[in-house]
Amino acid sequence: MSFGFRMLISLLAFLIAAVIGFVLIPYLRKIHFGQTILEDGPKWHKNKQGTPIMGGFMFIISSIMTAIIGYIIYRNTSLDMNSELVNINAIKLFSCIIYALLLSSIGFVDDYIKAVKKRNKGLNAKQKLIFQFLFSGAFLAILYALGDKSTEINLIFVKLNFGVFYYPIMILFMTYLANAVNITDGIDGLCGSITAIVMLVFTTVLSMLQINEIAIYALAIAGACLGFLVWNFNPAKCFMGDTGSMYLGGAFVAIGMITKNHLLIVLIGIVYVCEALSVVMQVTYFKITAKIHYKKTGEKGKGKRIFKMSPIHHHFEMIGFNEYKIVATFSIVAMIAGVCAVLVVK
Repeated sequence: MSFGFRMLISLLAFLIAAVIGFVLIPYLRKIHFGQTILEDGPKWHKNKQGTPIMGGFMFIISSIMTAIIGYIIYRNTSLDMNSELVNINAIKLFSCIIYALLLSSIGFVDDYIKAVKKRNKGLNAKQKLIFQFLFSGAFLAILYALGDKSTEINLIFVKLNFGVFYYPIMILFMTYLANAVNITDGIDGLCGSITAIVMLVFTTVLSMLQINEIAIYALAIAGACLGFLVWNFNPAKCFMGDTGSMYLGGAFVAIGMITKNHLLIVLIGIVYVCEALSVVMQVTYFKITAKIHYKKTGEKGKGKRIFKMSPIHHHFEMIGFNEYKIVATFSIVAMIAGVCAVLVVK
């Protein structure tokens, strides 16, 4: 893809997302679709009570529209537009979009319940996981039907063949990563900023791998996230909600799986991975220490914590980082990881 074409795609995605905000935010306020803040969250988040959610529709609509427009332009200007590989990649492109939308639908139901019933929790974890497993399994089935029958897990320097166990492992892997993106959406501008960087890295990697159709989609998401940030930087005028964060999670996972390099996905999404890992570590350590304390004293619920609060971005808030500093710090980490990922591919 030429530099001019990339600029066109990213700018178009940015403009569409930013313009949608002028219509979407007033509408969300009108129907009272506002965020309910957790009681056990940072106290200074209380002033965000009622901020419109489902702002993720800005980058959902924008990225899909731009990806389709970009794909049409690419097909009409590419010399190998009738090749079998381009057709397979086209199916993969629309499979990525559908998978992202399916995960987004889970988030939409979650957001709808929160908005209508004015509570912070929507669907329970079991309900979400069942659908995420089903959708991830279906996506893997499509890749298999398109010729990706490898059961090897690519760790960059070594490949391990897991045979039939590859599929359940991948379903768990994909579900973890999609939810990790969702967890990252906890402070103004964080998830959008990280995802913009991640998608720009994916654009570079996919271009190097000659998978330009998917690279167009990644670039469209990057531009759309930047357009969304116009409305989401602190103080946020709207939140992406689970509708948006699950869409980004699905897109991240689907695009990553297309690269066929599993450790590369982890490296590119290192911020997401650490966010989710901090929750796992916090909960696990608390339960273990609470159990030990109960055996010693008979008191329940007296476990210890590794972090002042999880996910880890809240820990940084608790030790004095403001939201701008957290976004900047995490973005720098994402950039460094992205550069390393590109160097590994080379």
